[in-house]
Amino acid sequence: MPVDIASRKNELVREYLRLSGSAPYRREQEKFAAEGARLCADAAESGLTALSLFVTEEALGKYDRYLRTIRSSSPAEYLISQSVAQCLSDTKNPQGVFCVFAMPKKSTAMPYPPRGGHLLMLESMQDPANLGAVLRTAEAIGIGGVFLTGNCCDAFSPKVLRTSMGAVFRLPIFRCGNAPETVERLNAAGLTTLAAVPDKSALPVTSLDFSHPTAAVIGNEGNGLTEETKKACTMRVTIPMKGRAESLNAAASAAILMWEMMRGNEGSDRS
Repeated sequence: MPVDIASRKNELVREYLRLSGSAPYRREQEKFAAEGARLCADAAESGLTALSLFVTEEALGKYDRYLRTIRSSSPAEYLISQSVAQCLSDTKNPQGVFCVFAMPKKSTAMPYPPRGGHLLMLESMQDPANLGAVLRTAEAIGIGGVFLTGNCCDAFSPKVLRTSMGAVFRLPIFRCGNAPETVERLNAAGLTTLAAVPDKSALPVTSLDFSHPTAAVIGNEGNGLTEETKKACTMRVTIPMKGRAESLNAAASAAILMWEMMRGNEGSDRS
């Protein structure tokens, strides 16, 4: 039977809130907080271990199918009041389903040859909505993995989890500190690294041959890639634009580059 929690001051509630609000604490504890019936079920279905499940009485009947999936990893279960659900929630209208999961196992191995033939590297992308959108697109299109470098926001923050629609659980994600060094590792692994820049003198991405494994490198929303990272890349590429805008949103740029990479790889996939 679930244990009842009615107080916002409960230690388990406080622990959930710390995990939800602090990336360093998530990394230290190797756990993260997730909200929503479908998102939590998606995490469990993707092989992640649920450590605890918090659910309101109303949600018990409403989301039974999702809850059965979450319970498959035998988490400790707690029945929470509506006031506790409001306290835990990162949204205006909580569904009343919350979980704490163990972080997926880290991998330091270079994913070569990458699934799908191509990778994505992000340098200091700081908007959680942008990162979530990029990860969702990368997983949908079939990118083999994503490297987060520099001061990228945490992939397991509530907003990234929500915006990515569970892509975080299904996509290989590698957290690396130094962007130029990561580019050099990718180069050494035999990939072509493409620095995405809003520069008409760079090669148009539409003119490239993507039959060889490639990594697109996208920079910070406001400042783009650092000069050191650009220099480390094999070449600089740009997205041809006919309008008056000087550049695109980082998530939009990443989506276009990934689409071109995977579209150019279709012929080799069929062979």
